[in-house]
Amino acid sequence: MERAVWFMSTRHALITGGAGFIGSHLVDELLKRGFEVTVLDCLLPQIHGDAEMAADGWPVYLDRAARRIKGNILDDGVFVSSLDGITHLVHLAASVGVGQSMTNIADYTRNNTMATAIMLDVLSRSGHGVERIAVASSMSVYGEGEYWSAAAKTSLAPPLRSDEQLRRRSWELTREGDGSTETLEPVPTKEEKPLHPASIYAINKRDHEEMFLTVGRALGIPTTALRLFNAYGSRQALSNPYTGVAAIFISRLLNGEPPLVFEDGEQQRDFVHVKDVAEAFATVLESDKRIWGAFNVGSGRSVSVNSIARTLARLLRKNIAPRVLNQYRVGDIRHCFADVSRIAETYAFRPRRDFEGGMEELISWVTTARKPIDRSSRSMAELSHGRMVV
Repeated sequence: MERAVWFMSTRHALITGGAGFIGSHLVDELLKRGFEVTVLDCLLPQIHGDAEMAADGWPVYLDRAARRIKGNILDDGVFVSSLDGITHLVHLAASVGVGQSMTNIADYTRNNTMATAIMLDVLSRSGHGVERIAVASSMSVYGEGEYWSAAAKTSLAPPLRSDEQLRRRSWELTREGDGSTETLEPVPTKEEKPLHPASIYAINKRDHEEMFLTVGRALGIPTTALRLFNAYGSRQALSNPYTGVAAIFISRLLNGEPPLVFEDGEQQRDFVHVKDVAEAFATVLESDKRIWGAFNVGSGRSVSVNSIARTLARLLRKNIAPRVLNQYRVGDIRHCFADVSRIAETYAFRPRRDFEGGMEELISWVTTARKPIDRSSRSMAELSHGRMVV
């Protein structure tokens, strides 16, 4: 009887993909909050191939207090055997990359959607103690963000830009009406906006969150999908050409090369610090609210891609301007940044790091990390070969 009481009072989180960029920061945060933590990770070479690894084959930055399981969710028995004693489940493991997803369609769908199906099948069929689930979704599920029409005096969820418009190098979203063309104004994107995913990765993430929410509701397990905007910070895989834009730009700059910017570089994004992301997940896991829903996790502020490139060059003390390609990458959208009011109202969570301070912290870490290998040319060649650059 005493053993049962002790077990029920212990919070033990399983984090899939817990050795990665976001996962390792979440490990730190949950340990700080008194959780036991188990990491399940296959240590994908694209993510960890150039990282500094300890003698046991795990990243040196991963806290030793976390139990480690090396394995792939797709392999028979791996996930179910990882659930022993687990009370909280966080699913972060995924193949990540908008561009790469359009040329590696089967691999992305297998690693993202099929892995989700296997996990949910296990949860629905086996005995386990999981009482709360948090899953990483993505801002990419929206496709284009939300816009405001001054002429119509209403917010809009416009469709993706047409091929004809993109061939004209006319980048902004517009609306036809009354014999004139209005350029729409980007505004913060709310969770209610219709989803129009523009890449295989985005489709995977939409399926991913809807599958977890549907099965979580059926099983009576409170489940939250966090739609992450552009996370940045220490431990990013700087040599992975399909990771976040900040890491890709840093890799280029450290190798004396200009950041490669698609379109005109004025597309707006929301950059959120990885520690804010980790705190968002931890806040959701600690909550006792019985909720099934999706929530934006961003800074709530927008910044242009050109501004990111210039800020990183300044902080790295590199007098290198970005190279604006005036080309379109299939699967990209024009503007998208977060309305973060829903997560603030529901979970009392608000991001705490500002952009400038967060970027300075990132650069401070970069100076202590291994010099990255710039693989941007290879990724551009793959995209061009697959007709993904217009």
